Amino acid sequence: MKIKIQTSKNELRIANCELRMPPERAASDSPFEIRHSKFARAFTLVELMLVVTIIGILAALVIPKIAGKGEEARNKAAYADIHGGIKAALDEYELDNGSYPKSLQDLIQQPGNAKNWKGPYFDPPTIPVDPWQNPYVYYFPGKHNTTGYDLLSMGLDGKEGTDDDIVSWVK
Repeated sequence: MKIKIQTSKNELRIANCELRMPPERAASDSPFEIRHSKFARAFTLVELMLVVTIIGILAALVIPKIAGKGEEARNKAAYADIHGGIKAALDEYELDNGSYPKSLQDLIQQPGNAKNWKGPYFDPPTIPVDPWQNPYVYYFPGKHNTTGYDLLSMGLDGKEGTDDDIVSWVK
């Protein structure tokens, strides 16, 4: 690639750009005017508006699909707690003591009637809360599972008995 430099009294040319000193300026002044050759091109307002419109359409299609994922993830986390972590702690307590605890508090603090208590059954020894920062609801004996326990998250609305509850029994 060759760069051709041409100079004359008040002008300097490098490749496709042209720097010219306006004739009214003295030789000691240095601000040059920059003129692009006929090959240099800028974006027009119509082209920029077209790009902004396309980005807006893509955002309108993608954002609703992403927005619903947060609530779905919270539901799955509550389900995993109820059917996984908390269930495992309750089952371990039942194996050690012969029955399920009267409350979830019995999993972190030994009750008076638990002779073989080997807890705390949570690490760290705190009762977990659901993804909406509400306490899990525990019943023993259960209302739906009379031979075992009922465990539920009240869901987004924080009210027990509504459609958004995540429960340990089959609805």
